[in-house]
Amino acid sequence: MPRLGTGIGWRPEIADAVERMPGIDWVEVVAENVCPGHLPESLLRLRERGVTVIPHGVSLGLGGADRPDAGRLTALAERAEALGSPLVTEHIAFVRAGGALTVSPPLEAGHLLPVPRTRDALDVLCENVRIAQDALPVPLALENIAALFSWPDEELTEGQFLAELVERTGVRLLIDVANLHTNHVNRGEDPARALAELPLEALAYVHVAGGFERDGVWHDSHAHPVPRPVLDILTGLAARTTPPGVLLERDENFPEPAELERELTLIREAVTAAAREGAGTGTGGGTGAAIAAGPAGGGVAVLTRPTVDARERVAVAQAAVLSSLVAGTPVPEGFDRTRMRVQARALAAKRADVVAKVAPELPVILGTGYRETFLEYARERPMSGGYRRDALNFAAHLLRAGRPEEAGSRRELREWWLERAGPAPRQSGGRVARMARRVLPGRRG
Repeated sequence: MPRLGTGIGWRPEIADAVERMPGIDWVEVVAENVCPGHLPESLLRLRERGVTVIPHGVSLGLGGADRPDAGRLTALAERAEALGSPLVTEHIAFVRAGGALTVSPPLEAGHLLPVPRTRDALDVLCENVRIAQDALPVPLALENIAALFSWPDEELTEGQFLAELVERTGVRLLIDVANLHTNHVNRGEDPARALAELPLEALAYVHVAGGFERDGVWHDSHAHPVPRPVLDILTGLAARTTPPGVLLERDENFPEPAELERELTLIREAVTAAAREGAGTGTGGGTGAAIAAGPAGGGVAVLTRPTVDARERVAVAQAAVLSSLVAGTPVPEGFDRTRMRVQARALAAKRADVVAKVAPELPVILGTGYRETFLEYARERPMSGGYRRDALNFAAHLLRAGRPEEAGSRRELREWWLERAGPAPRQSGGRVARMARRVLPGRRG
C-alpha cells in the first residue's frame, strides 16, 4: 500500500481552504458526489500538484443480502480511474433491503447500517467483496461503521469478523477510530480488544472524526471537533502499527480553516505520541503493509460461497430490521426497542436534511414548515430510491394532497416538480431555482 501521510476529506464547502492548507498529503472524496467527466477544478488542481485523491463510496451496500449492483461497481471503477487513485474504499454495511430475495418492496435506508456478525452474513459479505474486487481496477479497502444498535445472537466480535473477512478475501481495511469509540459508547464494545484482534497488516489507512453524546447515545456526526477518547484510540492503533495514512473527516458545520488545521495537528500528535514511546512495533510489524494479494486485492484463502439459503436468511433479517426503522413495522425480536426508535428518528432526520441539500428549493417554497411536513411524509412513505427521487416523490405527494395550501407556493412547487420529473428537464435556471440560490448560497445539489 502507498504511504499516504496526513489527509482531509475534500468537500466543496472547504475546497479553497484545503488547497491552501499546509501539510496535506492526500484527500478523500465521496465517490457518488463527483462525475468522472466533470471533476471539480479544485480536485484537478490538487491532482496536478501530486496530491493523491481517493474515492470513498457510500452506496454499494456490500453487507447486504443481494450481490453488488454492476452499475454501481462500474461507476466506482470509473471514478478511481478518472482520479488516478491507488485504491478505492467502501463500508461494511447494508444500505437497502427487501426486493426479490424477500418478495417484498425494496427499501432504502439512506444510511450505513450494521450487518449481523454471523456466519451467514460473513459468507455473503465475502462473496460480495470478491465480486467487487473483480470489477475494480485497483485494490479495495473496507471501513468498519458506527452503529446505534446491536444485532442479537451474534457469533463473532468485530475484530474476529474483520480478521476472517481479510483472511478469506485479501481485502484491505480502512479503520475508523471514531467508529470504534461510537461502538464503545453505544454497544459496550472495547476498542482495545477490537484493535488487538484486527489484522493490522491489512491496514490501508485510518479515519478520524468527531461526534457528540446525547442521552447516553453517541452520534457519529462528522460535524463536531474530534474528542480526546478518539485521539487516544488512534494512539493505541499507532502503538501497534504505523498507519499508512490518517484522514480527518468533516461533513457539516465547517469551522474556520485554522480550526481544521489545529485538529490535523492534534491527529499528527496522537500518532507521534505512540512513536515517542517506542511503539509501532506491535502486531502490524510497524509497516502497515498490505497482505499478499493480487493487483485488485485478490484473496489469500479459499472462498466458501454462501448458499442460497444463507442469502435468503440474511435478506429476510435485514428487511425486517429496515422495515421497522423506516416503515413503522414491529421491531424484530431481540433488538433493543429504545435504540431502534433512536435509529429510526435519526434516519428520518438525516433524510430530511439530505433532501434539503439535494433539492434546496423545497425549503424555500415550503418555508419554516418544510421539516415538519417532510417528517410527516417520511413516517408513512419509506424511501425506495435515492435522495433525488425522494425529493420528487415528496413534492408529488404534496401536490396530490393539494398542498401547500397557499396557492402561490403550490404553483411554485408544481413548477419545480415539472422541471425535474420528466425524462429531461423542461428548462434550467427557473425562477424557483434562482430564488433558492439567492436564499441558500451554501447549498449544493
